[in-house]
Amino acid sequence: MSPSKSIKEILEYFREIGVSELSADRIHRHRGDVTPDTDPLRDTNLVLPQISPDVQPTSPGLLASPVIPPQTRSLFSPVQPSSREETLEEIRSDLGDCQRCKLAPLRKHIVFGTGHPRAALMFVGEAPGADEDEQGLPFVGRAGQLLTRIIEAISLKREDVYICNVIKCRPPENRAPERDEIDSCEPFLRRQIESVRPKVIVCLGSPAMQTLLKIKTGITQIRGQWLDYDGIKLMATFHPAYCLRWPDKKREVWEDMKKVREYLRFVNAL
Repeated sequence: MSPSKSIKEILEYFREIGVSELSADRIHRHRGDVTPDTDPLRDTNLVLPQISPDVQPTSPGLLASPVIPPQTRSLFSPVQPSSREETLEEIRSDLGDCQRCKLAPLRKHIVFGTGHPRAALMFVGEAPGADEDEQGLPFVGRAGQLLTRIIEAISLKREDVYICNVIKCRPPENRAPERDEIDSCEPFLRRQIESVRPKVIVCLGSPAMQTLLKIKTGITQIRGQWLDYDGIKLMATFHPAYCLRWPDKKREVWEDMKKVREYLRFVNAL
C-alpha cells in the first residue's frame, strides 16, 4: 500500500466518525501499528485457553504487546463507573435458575457471559451451542476459537473483553432463537450492557444486531458501518460460525475489526 493511499484511507476513516479537523501529528499518532493486508484469522486450529467464570482479571492494564505504541495502550482500558451501578454478579443472581421460557428444561447450563466487567469492547452473539451448554461459557467451540483469534488479531485477550449472547440457554439442535425466548432474555442482555458500559459493542450476526437495534435489516446490508446503541458505538459483523462455513467472509470481518481497533484508539486520545 502506498503512503499516499494510507493517508487517504485514514482521513476517510476520521471523516466517517465525524472528525473534521486533524493535525499531522494526530494522524501520525493514531496510525499506530497499521496491520498489513494479510488474513490474521486464517488459522482456526487453536487450543482454547481454560477460562473460569469465577476468575476476574486482576489488572486494568490490558495490553502487553510491544508493537503497540505506549501512548495507545490505554485505549483498551476498562471503562470506569461514574456512579453506583448494577453489577454483573447482581444481574446473574437475579437471573437465578431461570425458568422464564421453554428452553429451561432442555439446557445443561445457563450461559450468562464472561470477561472483564468494565471492558471497553463487548461482543454479543446469538445463542449458546452444544459446547457452550456443556461448559456454561460463551464461545468455547470452534466458533469460539475463531473469535479468540479475532480478539488476538487486535492485540487483546479474551479476558480483556466481555462476551455474551442474546439468549442464555441453547435452543434444541442449535435452531434460531424464537421470539418468546428472545423476549425473556433480552432484558438481562440490556442490563449486562448497562453494567459493563463498553465503548464499542460488536454484534456477531444478524440476530444480535436486530435484537439490540430493533430492526429487520440483514447484516450484509449494514455490516462494517458504525451504528448507535444508547450512545455506544455499535459495529455489526459476521458470526464466527458463519465464517467457518464461508471462509472468504473472514476478510470482511477483519476489515470491520480494524475499524473497531482504530476507533478505540481515537476515542481514547480525545
